[in-house]
Amino acid sequence: MKKTLILLFAFMAFGVHAQDITKAVNLGRYAQANAAYPKQVVFIGNSITDGWLKASPDFFTSNNFIGRGISGQTSPQLLLRFRQDVINLSPVAVVINIGINDIAQNTGEYVPEFTMSCIQSMAELAEYNGIKVILSTVLPGGEFPWRKEIKDVSQKVDALNAMIKAYAEPKGYPYIDYNTPMRDEKGAMKAGLSTDGIHPTKEGYQIMEKLAKEMVDKVIRF
Repeated sequence: MKKTLILLFAFMAFGVHAQDITKAVNLGRYAQANAAYPKQVVFIGNSITDGWLKASPDFFTSNNFIGRGISGQTSPQLLLRFRQDVINLSPVAVVINIGINDIAQNTGEYVPEFTMSCIQSMAELAEYNGIKVILSTVLPGGEFPWRKEIKDVSQKVDALNAMIKAYAEPKGYPYIDYNTPMRDEKGAMKAGLSTDGIHPTKEGYQIMEKLAKEMVDKVIRF
């Protein structure tokens, strides 16, 4: 019942009818690639994950990782494609990174509890299907270049990250903290680590790669 309500709320948030949901969630983006072969670890997220694969393809290929990021997406959109882009690939583990576009209100009003419920649903679906779960922080952000009217971005990011950590710890889910080493004293992205205050540069991705590789190695070793 709870999962059904999550999907219902997601449809309502997009403001689309059921027949339009495939287009809204962009289910076709990875359909052909998903059919090729499963990988060891899936990284799922938004443009930050999508851009990571483009900026550092060797990081993914050399480690047998697969990137499943789609620009602009929010947590309910990830939840709706989670079966296709994660579960059906039968990976050993999944790294979930999402939330910044929820705060940016890309698909409607930002409700932290709703965003968190989508993250929880993805984690629990993965665990139910025998996939190890790795959660991660939302990256630092001071403002959105495309939504400058949204205020207190860094505080909202910190609050969501606190919710993710509070959920991960009692569940025993590993938790990657990208935010701390990439933030400045105001909670925004450090100079030189981002192209626009939200999306990482190559140097930003290098920090993420070290942290992600260390955590994945720990998780899949046991």
